Amino acid sequence: MTHWILAVNPGSTSTKLGIFEDESLYTSALLRHDINELAPVIYDQLDYRTELVAQWLESHGIENLNAVVGRGGMLKPIPGGTYTVSTAMRKDLRRGVQGQHASNLGGLIAHRLAEPRQIPAFIVDPVSVDEFTPLARISGLPEIQRRSPSHALNIKAVARRAAADLGQDLRDINLLMVHLGGGISVAPLQGGSIVDVNNANEMGPYSPERSGTLPVGDLVSLAFSGKYSQEELLTKIRRSSGLVAYLGTNDGMEIDERINAGDEKAELIAKGMAYQVSKEIGGMATVLAGKVRAIVLTGGLANFARLTSWIKEYVRFIAPVLIYPGEDELLAMAQGCLRVLRGQERPREYV
Repeated sequence: MTHWILAVNPGSTSTKLGIFEDESLYTSALLRHDINELAPVIYDQLDYRTELVAQWLESHGIENLNAVVGRGGMLKPIPGGTYTVSTAMRKDLRRGVQGQHASNLGGLIAHRLAEPRQIPAFIVDPVSVDEFTPLARISGLPEIQRRSPSHALNIKAVARRAAADLGQDLRDINLLMVHLGGGISVAPLQGGSIVDVNNANEMGPYSPERSGTLPVGDLVSLAFSGKYSQEELLTKIRRSSGLVAYLGTNDGMEIDERINAGDEKAELIAKGMAYQVSKEIGGMATVLAGKVRAIVLTGGLANFARLTSWIKEYVRFIAPVLIYPGEDELLAMAQGCLRVLRGQERPREYV
């Protein structure tokens, strides 16, 4: 039986759409939104975005959808998997239990489109996936617990692909997954579970836009310097640090061109990021007691061949390094949906 699936991935100023015939992409679109037309409160954008998606869907004459899948949002910490969009989930997506983000609209749009068609709505591996061991939660300060937000959707999808390419079942091996994007997640996978990961918003290596882990004393001093409000400092750490702070760009290809042209600062800062990523990989390898079948580099920045080659030089003594550049979130969502529709997995229930 062929399954037709609509995948919806809302971003801050755009909505990515894909219609899949099983794993094959039938058609896709990137709906760009004028920031002036978007309500400042994420939930208040729901009607507007849903209507645009419905119009696009109608323009392609697709009437036999079997399911709609949305990008998972900032939900409560939950294990990975494909989840039915439940009443409880919709409530938590509306209020943003772990924060307001455009991805919170994914499950809500999916439900709005699926309900009148009497077909299921799902989300797959949201950023709030939490499969930590008890040891991984300890921060060193009782008032603060380590949290697990990560690029779980791409990490899990590429892990399945890597395991298949290695000729092994993901449940039987340990992989060290490295998502290289606007943020960087380094995650040890044990039997397919993300048993630890740096919170890419505020920990780990610096990235194209984020500071990563900082010297805590200096950060406290900066916080109380009077230069920044709490919101301004968080924005600085999460959106305007890393490569963009040092080099004025978050574009790996542009930095590569600058290095080719002899820009020594660009090379130093890019190498510094590779150095920090490699240190994080080394640390996370200890979580798996060094029993790592492969280190897998993925994400958009994995297209930066110079960067991945530097990382490979540092860490290949641990395990073979596999590189899967880019990320295909729409396909990953469709595949998660298909596993349920085909009876390969049971859908999880969010409560």
